[in-house]
Amino acid sequence: MSATPHASSTAARFVSSNEIRTRFSRAMSEMYRKEVPQYGTLIDLVADVNAVALQADPELRQRMSKSGELERLDVERHGAIRVGSAEELATLRRLFAVMGMEPVGYYDLSVAGVPVHSTAFRPVHDEALLANPFRVFTSLLRLELIADEALRAQAAEILQRRRIFTPRALELIAQAERDGGLDSGDADTFVQQALETFRWHSDATVDAATYNALQKAHRLVADVVCFKGPHINHLTPRTLDIDLAQADMPTRGMDAKDVVEGPPQRACPILLRQTSFKALKEAVRFTDADANANADSAGAHTARFGEIEQRGVALTRKGRALYDELLGLVRGIDSAGSAAPDYAHRLQQVFTQFPDTHEQLRRQGLAFYRYRLSEQAQAQLPRGAAEADLEALIDKGLVQAEPITYEDFLPVSAAGIFQSNLGGEEQKQYQAHAAQQVFEGALGASVHDEIALYEASEQQSRAQVLALLSGVAA
Repeated sequence: MSATPHASSTAARFVSSNEIRTRFSRAMSEMYRKEVPQYGTLIDLVADVNAVALQADPELRQRMSKSGELERLDVERHGAIRVGSAEELATLRRLFAVMGMEPVGYYDLSVAGVPVHSTAFRPVHDEALLANPFRVFTSLLRLELIADEALRAQAAEILQRRRIFTPRALELIAQAERDGGLDSGDADTFVQQALETFRWHSDATVDAATYNALQKAHRLVADVVCFKGPHINHLTPRTLDIDLAQADMPTRGMDAKDVVEGPPQRACPILLRQTSFKALKEAVRFTDADANANADSAGAHTARFGEIEQRGVALTRKGRALYDELLGLVRGIDSAGSAAPDYAHRLQQVFTQFPDTHEQLRRQGLAFYRYRLSEQAQAQLPRGAAEADLEALIDKGLVQAEPITYEDFLPVSAAGIFQSNLGGEEQKQYQAHAAQQVFEGALGASVHDEIALYEASEQQSRAQVLALLSGVAA
């Protein structure tokens, strides 16, 4: 008899996973601002650009306010981290689960010459996304893609020795798993302990010769293998006008990458557009620095940068197939990829084939929408409305369709960001080696199908509207 009240009181004192995620994302942002001061400049730039965009488009402001998107805009961030072993990846999954973040999507970046495959840890439910949509794009190094067998074995041995999580963080993860949550004090401790995994360490764990050998294999290999922890390599605020942000970056002292990754500028933004300022050159100290003070034992490492993103409507499988087809056409022209000087113009021209109004996108089944009754609907609905065609109700203004924001990533865009911040010439010739089952084995779980999540969200909103219509009609 006494077990139930005790269990209830224990659960009642736990803070929500949404709250822990918010505390962590704020702490991460504060830490990164101190480590990379230019990130603070980036945040200020995005705030200014968003204010201009909302003032210029009152309809956008109203739509975002009604959907809850406006409230989450200023807190929205995504980060990226790269780990080296299955154990590190699986423990990250458990750490993010404490914050209500689950693995969504599988991304094979080997097709673009980057020896990793990835997932994105993020909230998966609409309410959690509105509370705080913090995401971390998480990549696992693929040692099998290092051609030099001896170097591959050396990298594996280095990774096996390191421990990227504090003992207290591991204790609190296990405690949350056992008890079903953390109270406020433990949540604060968890945030501070988890933050240590993402912190920058300028002391390398290898000597200069080892670092240089791994760097020659691929700069990203050196970044993953040669340090005490994986360190967050960027944090990304969300802008409402990435083209304006891109144009303003140089005026704020930021060296912007050459092109915006993703779809072109459109009246109805789709999927994800990304740009960044190029990675900073940071001093590092190798393990042989004292023994060889005059040798190449102290050097520089280039990995961390600042990124901006603009998110549009999520595409259906049909819409995504069209997007991938058109992007392939653009990148295939003269086999130049995004390096062609007229890439932006080519992109704009080819994508005229992609419908650019929300009505067209919705009616052609190219994008996902969330449905709700309009404010005047209940007073205007006729009897039998539950049997009425949803499109007819939309035409009458009784039901509104709101675009569902794309919460995920694009492999070509992610690879483009990686490459621009590893040195533009960095392009190793890997073949397509998609290995989702291997990745999920290392992760210790299956990844969500991101499109299925959008489908479920749209269907749930349809069902809710129909249920409300039935109630009014009755």
